Amino acid sequence: MNVVFISPNFPLDFYNFCSRLKDRGVNVLGIGDAPYETLPEHTKNSVTEYYRVNTLENYAEVSAACRFFSEKYGKIHWIESENEYWLETEAKLRSEFDVNSGTKYENLYNMKYKSQMKDVYKSCGIPVARYTLIDNYEDAVQFAELIGYPVIVKPDNGVGACDTYKLNNLSELNYFFSTKNPHVRYIMEEFICGHVETFDGITDANKNILISSSHVYLNSVMDAVNEHQDAAFYFQDFEGKDIEFIGKTAVQAFDTRSRFFHFEFFRLDEDKEGLGKKGDLIGLEVNMRAPGGCIIDMINYAYDVDVFTIWADMLVHNKCFYDINRKYLVGYTSRRNNIDYLHSMDEVYEKYGDKIVANMDIPKIFADAMGDNVLLFRTKSKDEIFEIVDFILKHRNEVNWVDKYMAL
Repeated sequence: MNVVFISPNFPLDFYNFCSRLKDRGVNVLGIGDAPYETLPEHTKNSVTEYYRVNTLENYAEVSAACRFFSEKYGKIHWIESENEYWLETEAKLRSEFDVNSGTKYENLYNMKYKSQMKDVYKSCGIPVARYTLIDNYEDAVQFAELIGYPVIVKPDNGVGACDTYKLNNLSELNYFFSTKNPHVRYIMEEFICGHVETFDGITDANKNILISSSHVYLNSVMDAVNEHQDAAFYFQDFEGKDIEFIGKTAVQAFDTRSRFFHFEFFRLDEDKEGLGKKGDLIGLEVNMRAPGGCIIDMINYAYDVDVFTIWADMLVHNKCFYDINRKYLVGYTSRRNNIDYLHSMDEVYEKYGDKIVANMDIPKIFADAMGDNVLLFRTKSKDEIFEIVDFILKHRNEVNWVDKYMAL
């Protein structure tokens, strides 16, 4: 089997996808723009061969690399990156080299464009916030006046919470139009008072779920990014609950064959006319790649498994060999260096050191979005998750962190 993996060296832990495949006898053919001599040894060892391009942004160069690999190794069976940024590149390459193990470019739109995602959600009975694509200033003002401020604007074809804004009034809408990227098409949608819950996992070739998880964000990802806030979320007890049901519905509605999936939903914190009652779930976005923000690590700690191995076994054998049995709930906190926390890290470890399973300083390139330091911890109690979050993130002279956001 020949698998092309785009950017095996970045993010830093993605070499694990390649190493698990190589351990199973796969020819792992890496394409990246970093010089080979700068790659860590574990990345070099995880690939069969590495082809350097000047930039991964240049599709012609990446295509030439695939052509080189196909001439040397034969038919390419998979093309992957597990990175949302390269989703279109993957899809174009699959179409060009007739790789049928993933979504081709001509079928990508409802997994890449936020407006198209919403249409698929609606088609399977999952409600979504009202929205419009912004073609001109007059239409944006008219839509905002129709649904009322605040409104959310973000790129229709965008990655994560980048370039996403909450506009509270006409003045802020005017400022957005005067400063926005003129080459980007934006989607505007009504603001939802709710919190994000996810449904994540891996499927086989028939969309059977091999492993799944669900995470609850305790504050807004958009605000954490734009306002440089600290953040917390946790792996919740989801089995048999509405989030699992609606998540499985979405898995069947999208092209999730042999893939990671990461679906995002809003759980309403108050009644919303036309959408539902407090506590209902509505569709938000879709990501057909490995979930970010340490979620892979959290799934590993919750189940005591190796998700990279499950993914590799799915590619090679179309099955999972683990006995999937969740053992823990897992919490995530990110702290920022410029915030005055009540408790020092030494105090955190003195009180909860037996619960902490990971302590990571975040590289600068990710720190704006993720914070400067991340702690993962696991327990068997939701109440203890909240207790630990409060202790780690409580600011000096402020109320408890969870109470401050009340996004429960």
